[in-house]
Amino acid sequence: MQGDRSKILIESIKRLLRRGAVAKLLKIVNKAHASDLSMVFHSLSRSNQRKLFGFIKDIEKKGELFSELDEDIFLNLIEGIDLNQVVEILDNMPTDDVADLIGRLPEEKSDTILEKMKKEGSKEVEGLLSYDDDTAGGIMVPDFIALREDVPAGNAIMSLQKEHMDVEMPFYLYVVDEYGKLTGVCSLRQLVVVKPDTPLKDFMTTDVFAVKTNMDQEEVAKIVAHYDILAVPVVDETNKLVGIVTVDDVIDIIREEATEDILKMAGAGEEFVETKSVLKSIRIRLPWLFACCIGGIIASFIISHFQESLSKVAYIAAFIPVIMGMSGNIGIQSSTIVVRGLATGRLNVKDLWAVVFKELTIGLILGMVYGLFIGLVAQVQYSREALAISVALAVICSMSLAALSGSLAPMLFARLNMDPAVATGPFVTTAIDIISVFLYFNIAVTLLGI
Repeated sequence: MQGDRSKILIESIKRLLRRGAVAKLLKIVNKAHASDLSMVFHSLSRSNQRKLFGFIKDIEKKGELFSELDEDIFLNLIEGIDLNQVVEILDNMPTDDVADLIGRLPEEKSDTILEKMKKEGSKEVEGLLSYDDDTAGGIMVPDFIALREDVPAGNAIMSLQKEHMDVEMPFYLYVVDEYGKLTGVCSLRQLVVVKPDTPLKDFMTTDVFAVKTNMDQEEVAKIVAHYDILAVPVVDETNKLVGIVTVDDVIDIIREEATEDILKMAGAGEEFVETKSVLKSIRIRLPWLFACCIGGIIASFIISHFQESLSKVAYIAAFIPVIMGMSGNIGIQSSTIVVRGLATGRLNVKDLWAVVFKELTIGLILGMVYGLFIGLVAQVQYSREALAISVALAVICSMSLAALSGSLAPMLFARLNMDPAVATGPFVTTAIDIISVFLYFNIAVTLLGI
């Protein structure tokens, strides 16, 4: 449904741009959501992107569009926009989004924009830029509602109505002491059901889930998802409240981290490649495929080492694809399950040996099932018991080792504070292919006596 809607919008805008139907374009563009417009920009040339951007009248929608665009498209787009107009758009955007966009720009241009922005906004942006991009400090919103413990509920409501109207997402009211240190939190529902003269400290929740500014964004997302909260407060080393991370940012984090893991597991890098140019896509994917290339060369050396045996009994080569395929598949299954478990928090690196033993057991049992089946096929096809036993043993051993390495590698990577998704890319699958070929030929040569 959504895909059809986007397709219709893209085709309609392309057609109207070709015809120069300005009036209709203005009507469609200013009615469409910024997220839908960002999909249209992927399909347009640079000149048409700038032309379409010029049709957007609402300055806030322009800011939303900036946030939705891929980095390459955003950078190309602002090259053709007057810097003062860019500054005006950024001044009307949430501070965390502005920091994210400015972080993409060349240093010289970002410094110029910060100088031109309103002083208050530029200071907040510079504060956010001082944190690493993938930490709680880097993604937090510095606009939040914080009041002292002794403020009555009635006064708190008046403060919300008069002083905090510009807060982006007022999910909670945070309670701080005289030094700005976080002491509690109140939901808006709690605020309106108590008597107006009740101090915040009498009904606030003191068990607050807070995160430090240097916590990894993925861990922040796990906390928000686990406790089903709409925002999590961010505190510095002294427990002073400095910002909040809202659920909309958490959704973006989960999507980005999941996409990054999938791309790494597929050996396609870690960036969005759908909208990259051909040359940039090649540059991203080339190094990841190098491991496969080296692995294939090593496997070819192993096979050539047994060339004399192959010339005597050529039919042993017939089962190389199925043995490599079965071991490769179970290795990918094991590693995917473990990476997913680590990402969602269902698996812990402390359970390393329990997880590895479980996957090894599964690999062994599945290896025995398929080893017997493929061995039976070998026996029926070639009527050679030694060959059938060689194939069966090779399948059992290679599938067991594949499950072992597929689960052990990501667990070890996680324990070393490295991204476990890297372990499930070409590195593990290539290693499994090499091991499978090596085991099969050694077993076959030994049992067939060649």
